[in-house]
Amino acid sequence: MKSFWFLVLCLLPISLLGQDFNRKDSLRGSITKERAWWDLLHYNIDVTVDIDHKSLSGSNTIKYRVIDNASELHIDLQEPMKIKSIRQEGKFLVYKKEFSAYFIKLIKPQPKGSIQEITVDFEGVPPESANPPWDGGFVWQKDKNQNPFVANANQETGSSIWLPSKDIPYDEPDDGMQIKVTTASGLVSVSNGRLLDKVSNADGTDSYIWKVTNPINGYCINMNIADYVHFEETYTGEMGPLDLDYYVLSYNLEKAKEQFKQVPKMLEAFEYWFGPYPFYKDGYKLVETPYLGMEHQSSVTYGNKYQNGYLGRDLSDTGEGLKFDFIIIHESGHEWFANSLTNYDVADMWIHEGFTTYSEVLYLDYHFGTASGNTYLIGFRQRISNTSPVTGVYGVNQRGSGDMYSKGAAMIHTLRQVMNDDDKFRSLLRGINKTFYHKTLSSKQLEKYIMDQTSLDLSGFFDQYLRSTEIPLIQCEKKNGSFRYRYKKTVKGFKIPVRFYVDKKEVWLSPSEEWQHYNLPSKNSDIHIDPNFYIKVSIK
Repeated sequence: MKSFWFLVLCLLPISLLGQDFNRKDSLRGSITKERAWWDLLHYNIDVTVDIDHKSLSGSNTIKYRVIDNASELHIDLQEPMKIKSIRQEGKFLVYKKEFSAYFIKLIKPQPKGSIQEITVDFEGVPPESANPPWDGGFVWQKDKNQNPFVANANQETGSSIWLPSKDIPYDEPDDGMQIKVTTASGLVSVSNGRLLDKVSNADGTDSYIWKVTNPINGYCINMNIADYVHFEETYTGEMGPLDLDYYVLSYNLEKAKEQFKQVPKMLEAFEYWFGPYPFYKDGYKLVETPYLGMEHQSSVTYGNKYQNGYLGRDLSDTGEGLKFDFIIIHESGHEWFANSLTNYDVADMWIHEGFTTYSEVLYLDYHFGTASGNTYLIGFRQRISNTSPVTGVYGVNQRGSGDMYSKGAAMIHTLRQVMNDDDKFRSLLRGINKTFYHKTLSSKQLEKYIMDQTSLDLSGFFDQYLRSTEIPLIQCEKKNGSFRYRYKKTVKGFKIPVRFYVDKKEVWLSPSEEWQHYNLPSKNSDIHIDPNFYIKVSIK
């Protein structure tokens, strides 16, 4: 699951936007020559979790296809986790470590086109998250019955915070993964994909084996260990029956059965707007965790305390956000935007968060009407800070600003207004998901696709909202029935038409950097912009 069209990322300078980056950043975020020559195919993970000591030990067998001649391979594992050994066909390999990068000397020839494997043995005490899921690491808690309640979440830090892996988003295991988690008997371990087997071991531990058929992005590899109970249902979707599995703490079972009624409603809305759920083969799971939640592929984690809103709050301050459970809707929306289609470089993470934040709007639109979704989006815009660009710096594992959520959604909503045709807008969203199904992509690829499909010149539009911090301004002057207007604070090439209302009648105006004129019906006519556009207006 990759594209090698953008290997130039590793050639970009690493001192951009006034920020200085070093070799550690470059090793973490660029496609090094030791990464570029091999295509990741499969992970086979076998990990034992010692809850008492908060430690892990195990192995990851990494299968790959050789696509170019090379003799050194780059994988990642962050301290304090340690690699014990690396083997290929029973022979121990020599490696050197530089920051979190391990460069492995291969002693076996690697013919182009051949399929190879290495097995990496590892151990250690992974970082403990202080603020999950934003601060990556493990969470070691107990439920109210004093049973262990364990989970990991590593979106910000990556899979290599605990797992030796090819920890860069452009390359995902084409054939998925298998993960075996062994821990104390009596607990249930839940991971991505489908449960293949549960094995009771002679040493008083249990092993749960899970299989993922589809490609999976590394930060979504997940394990959860608790005193879980399980219930299930089947959703009949666009591709037939979809298994829905729920794992919750035993004393929350009845609350979960009520709150999780939103899952089929979510699937109905998102399949309408985005197309089929992307992981029918792996099913859909919602798993209770001791933190708020995250978009772990086919195993969405949930900790919103069985209430609507965001821990009971409406992030839009409009009342609309209390009509749905934020974590169920938002984190499930990531199955389409983040897990099926994935940013090629984390600098383009707005693709994940902007579209998924907009999925909240579309959920409200589908179930409660367009006005509900519009109200929510306009209220949500208050969270935009415009202190730094939405797009980050390429090749150094650097994300853009937190505005990728609210401003990304506001940009998409503005695009929807410019298109002025919800059937075509829906077709665009479904086309994006079909075209980039189970692929990685860059912002530029997505921008080009949108421009090709809409036949609109949106280059300045995307530059304005993704790569600048200025909100477009329409400067207006109104005098004696004469009305003139122009764009200010816009980047080169920003030229979208805008819907105004003149005496409650819809009027489309096309501002430019030069003054444009519009004759009002009378000198007392009321004129205002449609607030669904993320554009400021100044009228004198």
